[in-house]
Amino acid sequence: MGTRRYGRYTVETSNETKVLFPDAGVTKGDVIDYYESVSDAILPVLRERAIAMERFPDGIGKDGFHQKQAGDYFPDWIETTRVSKEDGGKQDLVVCGNCATLAYLANQAAIELHPWLSRRDRPRHPDQLVFDLDPPSDDFAPVRRAARRVRSLLEELELPTFAKLTGSSGLHVVVPLDRREDFDAVRDFARGVARLLAARHPDDLTTEQRVAKRGGRLYLDIGRNAYAQTAVAAWSLRARPGAPVAAPIAWEELEEKGTGARAFDVKSAPKRFAAGADPWKGMMRRARSLDGPRRRLSEASQADRPPRLSR
Repeated sequence: MGTRRYGRYTVETSNETKVLFPDAGVTKGDVIDYYESVSDAILPVLRERAIAMERFPDGIGKDGFHQKQAGDYFPDWIETTRVSKEDGGKQDLVVCGNCATLAYLANQAAIELHPWLSRRDRPRHPDQLVFDLDPPSDDFAPVRRAARRVRSLLEELELPTFAKLTGSSGLHVVVPLDRREDFDAVRDFARGVARLLAARHPDDLTTEQRVAKRGGRLYLDIGRNAYAQTAVAAWSLRARPGAPVAAPIAWEELEEKGTGARAFDVKSAPKRFAAGADPWKGMMRRARSLDGPRRRLSEASQADRPPRLSR
């Protein structure tokens, strides 16, 4: 047993020498240390949001499990928020607002942290829109190319864009929103953007959900833009070999040769943050309404539509 103090909170840790990433030799204590080291970066991403956790008590070489509901055994000082389930029930989800909570969850082998796209005071009104880009093969180049195209169109619509390597296989393009719209409206807008992109680049991009019909094209996934859906947090570890991190990345960095979804890990990410490299700093101050972009999207879609032939 160990003890770590964070202001007025005390976290009792256990088995800190237990290896959670066998290939990299990363222990539970290392995971706790990692989350301490990036707390100033990840807490603004998590604060005021319900989160889901991916826990691996026996390490990533064994089966883990997905946890939403806060455990009855969690300390009273762990914040929670009561949310409505889609089946009509209620559940209490963790809200991670301080370093002590980060450490407690890490001690529970919660390797991955996945926040909602909305804050707890208005859970049905997202403050982020996410395009999830995963490569159709092991080649990351199609993701890089698709991300550029998503960004280009969103800038055409006068929306700011931010990028995040997922630490798994792909990339998220994120747009900060002012929370005026509910999830249905945001998802409809994202669908319109995806359709226009697929129409402009039919050989490379698709909105076809069925894998068999994608023909090797990259799928523009907008599925995370819905109530109770989550996206892996920026700066969260991933339960993958090498202990990679879901890392915010500047657009110019994305163009660098060799940059892939797992470009940063448990060792390099803290150094990156310590050096001041946080491309998401101040992101929410750039939150926008979709009113103007929705009108511009409609105009762009009409302009791209082929003329109807007279009979």
